[in-house]
Amino acid sequence: MRGRWMTLEPMLTSRQKAAVIVRLLVGEGETLSLGGLPAAAQAELAQEMALMGMVDRDTRDQVVAEFCDALEQVGVTFPDGLDRTLDVLGGTLSPDITDRLRRISAMAGKSDPWARIAALPPAQIAQLAAAEATEIAAVLFSKLPAAISAASLALLPAERARQIAAAMSLTGRVEEPALRRIGMALLHATEGMARPAIGDAPVETVGAILNLTPSARREEVLDGLDQDNAEFARALRKAIFTWAQIPQRVDPRDVPRIIREIEPVTLRQALSARDGADADAAAFILGALPSRMADGLRDDIAEAGRVKDSEIEAATGEITQAIRRMEAAGDLYLIERSDTAAAAERIEVETATVA
Repeated sequence: MRGRWMTLEPMLTSRQKAAVIVRLLVGEGETLSLGGLPAAAQAELAQEMALMGMVDRDTRDQVVAEFCDALEQVGVTFPDGLDRTLDVLGGTLSPDITDRLRRISAMAGKSDPWARIAALPPAQIAQLAAAEATEIAAVLFSKLPAAISAASLALLPAERARQIAAAMSLTGRVEEPALRRIGMALLHATEGMARPAIGDAPVETVGAILNLTPSARREEVLDGLDQDNAEFARALRKAIFTWAQIPQRVDPRDVPRIIREIEPVTLRQALSARDGADADAAAFILGALPSRMADGLRDDIAEAGRVKDSEIEAATGEITQAIRRMEAAGDLYLIERSDTAAAAERIEVETATVA
């Protein structure tokens, strides 16, 4: 048996070698995104992996060496398509030019119109849904990531939101060609919308700033706003997402995916939180992990010794930002906070301050 597998490598096809590399990466816990491959290539890769059986160590090492050699020969690669090119350019181009190019790409059938619609602010998506027939609005919300749909639907009047939610049960019957035509029509409708001079709404902008502000100063600002503009303060408390809120707003099943986005040192520092709600959040994360992984992290924390408060706060802030990025990308959905929860948290903070 050993000799048979030793001579296997020269007979491997390119597709089989790709299957070996993918299997190794997945086995190491890497998160791969193969959605950009053509559907046929994805199906062929999965079928190849299902048929591979066992590959011996020497063959594996030869495939990995060949793969690494191929990577070293690559000088530079350019993105495939206009949309990916614009993603790479980031903020290099003006927003108007970027929007125009994305619309041209979608109208020419070279990109997905739904991806462009999903990039709109929730307020504009809500405006778009309000102007369309209920059935079209239902298709719109069905095609968007759950987090974006929820944020946009919440901005509509309650009766309109109820009508759209009821109609969403019928969207499964819409076929792909019709979905693309609807997406194209909605994208065309966005051209008539005024682009705000300042992109985000005040609540979103101030909330993002306060998310990065030290907790003591954040509470000072919110307390002051309670006196000056109570309604704005309430909206901000809903928009803010902090480390201490993780147990109430993050599904435990999402925790393993979240920590894969975090550097080990940052994770260890954040989990060193010692006081009150911050310590509870650390305990929640450890409790949501497999026991062996959690025990290993506890050992690492104990070996590292005491961590500075400033390092803990910086690390917890970095993790909450990562969670926000995942939410914006539709990779997870944060549990919404109620006014009661926000009030209870404020009372808890005030009580701790007095003590």
